[in-house]
Amino acid sequence: MVKINELQIENLKRIRAVKIEPTQNGLTVIGGNNGQGKTSVLDSIAWALGGEKYRPSSPQREGSVIPPNLHITLSNGLVVERKGKNSSLVVTDPNGHKGGQQLLNEFVEQLALDLPKFMAASGKGKAETLLKIIGVGDQLANLDQEEQRIYQERLTIGRIADQKAKFAKEMPTYPDAPKDLISASELIRQQQEILARNGENQRKRQNAARLEEQAGQLQTEIDRLHRELTKVLADLETAKKSIAFLHDESTAELEANIQNIEQINIQVRANLDREKAEEDAQRYSDQYNELTGKIEDVRQSRKSLLDGAAMPLPGLSIDNGELTYKGKCWDCMSSAEQLKASTAIIRQLNPECGFVLIDKLEQMDLDTLREFGQWLESEGLQAIATRVSTGDECSLIIEDGEIKESPEQDVSKTTWKAGEF
Repeated sequence: MVKINELQIENLKRIRAVKIEPTQNGLTVIGGNNGQGKTSVLDSIAWALGGEKYRPSSPQREGSVIPPNLHITLSNGLVVERKGKNSSLVVTDPNGHKGGQQLLNEFVEQLALDLPKFMAASGKGKAETLLKIIGVGDQLANLDQEEQRIYQERLTIGRIADQKAKFAKEMPTYPDAPKDLISASELIRQQQEILARNGENQRKRQNAARLEEQAGQLQTEIDRLHRELTKVLADLETAKKSIAFLHDESTAELEANIQNIEQINIQVRANLDREKAEEDAQRYSDQYNELTGKIEDVRQSRKSLLDGAAMPLPGLSIDNGELTYKGKCWDCMSSAEQLKASTAIIRQLNPECGFVLIDKLEQMDLDTLREFGQWLESEGLQAIATRVSTGDECSLIIEDGEIKESPEQDVSKTTWKAGEF
């Protein structure tokens, strides 16, 4: 992992001359008031290592006649310089061989030089960067597409189910109507059967009357027809017994049904239609619930995929396509949490790049700053940061483009002459 061993800067933007040996593991805080040259240090490093796209629009310090001079020594033995009128890049390896930007690009992560670019990216942009690191981007994209497809299908089904239920609820119902449609021919057949039975009853009554009349005639001839009278009386007795329990059925209900058959059938059809509408609504409701289950399965698969991925920082994840840390979206994180998450992600983009530049670290309080420094040390990561402060938390103070020496320091060791360090 490549880190910065030493950097020397002269006549660049607000810098007169500085020489810095950053802490190898942990946080080097460059303090000072506004406009003293703190950010110029970070801009110098970015230009030296990142290429011409980081070149300041006016690199030479205002009022200086000497061109900018950059000299950076890296932990892998490379020496990076930009000096002379054109500030051309020269990279020298430990064997004295010369190289250029392509050699630096092998281990310098661009976002490590421009942390604000990552922090200003959209939530989805940050999530895509994280997915690039953990290597599950394609799988997660497929799951997102599947969830969206099922979600849209469920949305359509839900709307249909609501419409069906509302339609069924508004339809009329007739609780007293029969379940099935009434057939006029069936009612007429039943009526004819009753009339036939009633006709048979009438025939029996007429037969009994005839026998009774015959018995009267035979009574006057009892002497001559004694035997016949006895037989007729016996038949009469039998006939009377057979008609004793006869009951004529009424056709009034059938006649009423025949008259009202169309109205009844209208009610039956209405009840059948409502039942059908309710069945449709229930069917679509069941489909909606089934699709809801499928969405939950997809979301669980996504969660399992992310839970099993090697995250650059415990607590990092992706939820609905957005980067989250400890369950919080980017805009709900503290500034310190945002910096910590960003640093961890950028570090993993190119594991060979062991440093990161951080501007405006004053957003951290002292406790958070200390905790952040301890985390950097535990990760073996080098951070060079600026902070609007002149307090003890600063590793060094920049004042008017130079490092402000403390009274106990040997001034002779830090005397600057134009063109020399």
